[in-house]
Amino acid sequence: MTDADVSALWVTLQLAGVTTLILLLIGTPLAWWLARSRWRLKFLVESLIALPLVLPPTVLGFYLLIALGPNGPLAPLLDFFGIRTLAFTFTGLVIGSVFYSLPFVVQPLQNAFSLIGERPLEAAATLRASPMDRFMSVALPLARPGYLTAAVLGFAHTLGEFGVVLMIGGNIPGETQVLSIAIYDHVEALDYGQAHLLSGGLLLLSFLMLLVVYAINRRLGQTVGITRT
Repeated sequence: MTDADVSALWVTLQLAGVTTLILLLIGTPLAWWLARSRWRLKFLVESLIALPLVLPPTVLGFYLLIALGPNGPLAPLLDFFGIRTLAFTFTGLVIGSVFYSLPFVVQPLQNAFSLIGERPLEAAATLRASPMDRFMSVALPLARPGYLTAAVLGFAHTLGEFGVVLMIGGNIPGETQVLSIAIYDHVEALDYGQAHLLSGGLLLLSFLMLLVVYAINRRLGQTVGITRT
C-alpha cells in the first residue's frame, strides 16, 4: 500500500466516523418524530429522507457542489462566518456524506422506535416518568439493535461513496481523496494489484460489519432493516 493509499484510508475513516456520529445525533430526534407522529403528510418527509436511495449520487453531488460553492445560495451565510467556499474541502465531504447516508441511519432508527410500541412508554408514564425520562430510560435501551444497525450501515455506506465525494471534494490527496477514488485512480493507471488490495480490504470490512449486525440482532431476536417504514 502506497503512502497515498494510507492517506486516503485515513481520510475515509475520518469521514465515515464523523459522518456516522453526526447522523446518529440528528437522526435520533428525526426518527423518533417519524415513529411517533400522526401527521398525515409525514410521508413527504419520509420521501425526502429516502431520496438518496434512488437519486444518482452525481446528481446529489452536483447540487451540493453548487450550494456549497462561492456563488451558491449558501454563499451569504458562509461569508458571514468568513468562509469563501466549502466545495473541495473535508467539511464539504462531511456535509455531502450526511445527506447521502441519511436514510441508512434514520430508517433503522425509525423502525426500532416503532417496534417498541406504546405499552412500555405508557407503563413508564404511570410511574410519573417525564417524556424525556421515558425516552432516555425506556426507548433508547429498547432501540439498541436499531442503533447498532444504523451506525454500521451509515459507516459502511460512507466508506464506499464515490459519486458524491468526487463531485463535492474532487481528488485532493491527503484532504478529499478517499479510498473509492484511490481505487479508481489505480484502475485508470492499470495498477490492478493495488486496486485489488484496496477493493478486497473494503469488501472484507463491509462484510464483517454486516456479519456483526446480523449476528447480534439474531441473538437478540430482533432484526431491524432499512426497508420497513
